[in-house]
Amino acid sequence: MALNLTTLCYIEQDGKYLMLHRTSKKHDLNKDKWIGVGGHFEAEESPEDCLLREVREETGYTLTSWQFRGLVTFVSGDGETEYMSLFTADGFTGTPVPCNEGQLEWMVKEDVLKLNIWEGDKIFLKLLNDGIPFFSLKLVYDGHGGLLSAALNGKPLPI
Repeated sequence: MALNLTTLCYIEQDGKYLMLHRTSKKHDLNKDKWIGVGGHFEAEESPEDCLLREVREETGYTLTSWQFRGLVTFVSGDGETEYMSLFTADGFTGTPVPCNEGQLEWMVKEDVLKLNIWEGDKIFLKLLNDGIPFFSLKLVYDGHGGLLSAALNGKPLPI
C-alpha cells in the first residue's frame, strides 16, 4: 500500500480564499479542478514545514499566521492512501508569483462551492466555513473520482 503525505492550505483575505485552478500539468489527478495550495512532503519535513515551503513556491507568499484545521484521509480505490494536513491562513507577506500548476485567483468563499471541486472538498470546506476547530475526515473514492463514503471523526456522514 502506498502512502502519500500532503498539505493543503486555504489562504483567506477579505472573505475570499486564494484558489488554484489546476490547468498546467498534463498527467494531473486534479486537472481542471479548483483547490487550495499545497503539495507533497519532502524528506524530514513537518506538516508546517511543508505548508510554508509549498505556499511560498506556489504563490510567492510567506505565511505569517496559519492554523492546522484537520487531517483528511483520502482512499482512492487504487491502493493508495493520502493523508492531508489541512490548514487555513489569514496572514502573509510577499509579492504574488505565477504558479506553474495553474492560475491563482481570489474567490469569494461562498462561490468556491460552485467551482469544479472534488465532492469531498465540499465537505471539508463546509467544516472550515462553519468554524469547526479541528477534525478528522475520511473520504473514500471509487478510483474514478466518485465519492463512495465519508466519515467525520470516525462517524459516517451522508453523502
